[in-house]
Amino acid sequence: MLFMKFFKLFRYQNLLLIALLQLILRYGFLKLQNVTLTLNDWQYGLLVLATLFIAAAGYIINDIMDQETDLINRPGKVIVGQSISEDFAYNLYFGFNIAGMLIGYYLADLVNKTSFFGVFIISSALLYLYATSLKQIAVIGNVVVALVLSLSVIVVGMFDVLPMMGYADVELWAKMKLILSILLDYSIFAFVINLIREIVKDAEDIEGDNAEGLRTLAVIIGVKKTAKVIFAMALLATVLLLWYINNNLMENHLYPAVIYCLVAVVGPMVFFLIKIWNAENKEDFSLLSKILKYVIFFGILSILVITYNIKLNGESIL
Repeated sequence: MLFMKFFKLFRYQNLLLIALLQLILRYGFLKLQNVTLTLNDWQYGLLVLATLFIAAAGYIINDIMDQETDLINRPGKVIVGQSISEDFAYNLYFGFNIAGMLIGYYLADLVNKTSFFGVFIISSALLYLYATSLKQIAVIGNVVVALVLSLSVIVVGMFDVLPMMGYADVELWAKMKLILSILLDYSIFAFVINLIREIVKDAEDIEGDNAEGLRTLAVIIGVKKTAKVIFAMALLATVLLLWYINNNLMENHLYPAVIYCLVAVVGPMVFFLIKIWNAENKEDFSLLSKILKYVIFFGILSILVITYNIKLNGESIL
């Protein structure tokens, strides 16, 4: 039982989602392009591990700082102070952070871009600031969490593609630039959907946040108005998704990929829009948060579907 408590403390489902994202980007997309990648397989594994360590540390410090709030919002799921001591949780936090930083520095030195080590420092610092202070500021805390998730996509391009661009000829350099732009598109998708999800979670946790004096958007303007703000954000995100599908998939006749994206990504977003309009209680927002997690998951898988759709057509994504 204690073993499972540790997994829940690390938010193992979220960590698996991050790992899946990075592995699909590498083996379902980058490896299928005609470019030379910087990292070999085990080095890329270290990049995934470093990302997971920093993320796990962020979840731990958040639970440490949220003990009182979680006793109200999730009384049956509190781990720090119940199943494990606060001191032990702090040791885990520092241990994961140090391990992630050391691996990050090794990889940055390996690719001769020591400045890239900064992305791990920034991610760790942002997660700490979020847990200790920024979550108390409406929307700012949500932006920080969403940004850190998007960085898990950006680091793939930074460490596996960007270092080789200095050795590429003009044609290959253009291909790598396009690859980076696709990775940027996915990082923006991850940022936007996760930003909406973080605001949904704040609406779900309004009772505990209000009791602890946190100034989230839901606390400031109320649940009903927050639901309308979320609706507007989700509607804009859905319109942008449809625009992207039309401009990048329909125009290239990638019809299986179009069908997949409409059914697996846009479909849940439309359902989300219908449900969010009248959402008003904890159960409503809990369901909506899960829907957005599925949107992120199937959105990640879309790059795999798109890449293989292109390969079946006997073409190159580049």
